[in-house]
Amino acid sequence: MNGPRCPVCGKPMDIKLKPFCSRRCADKDLNRWLSEGYAIPSDEPPANDVEPGFVTDSPPD
Repeated sequence: MNGPRCPVCGKPMDIKLKPFCSRRCADKDLNRWLSEGYAIPSDEPPANDVEPGFVTDSPPD
């Protein structure tokens, strides 16, 4: 029988820790999210990028 597998290590999933097989794999996955190991692709530039020639610290007119 082939049931659901842990997305981190591929071992059979533990129903109590769904979708992981162990607390260790769940923590490993959380660490990847928190350390930006996972990313969702985007066509938009990061928010801190500024277009060349664009002045951000100029006083208002």
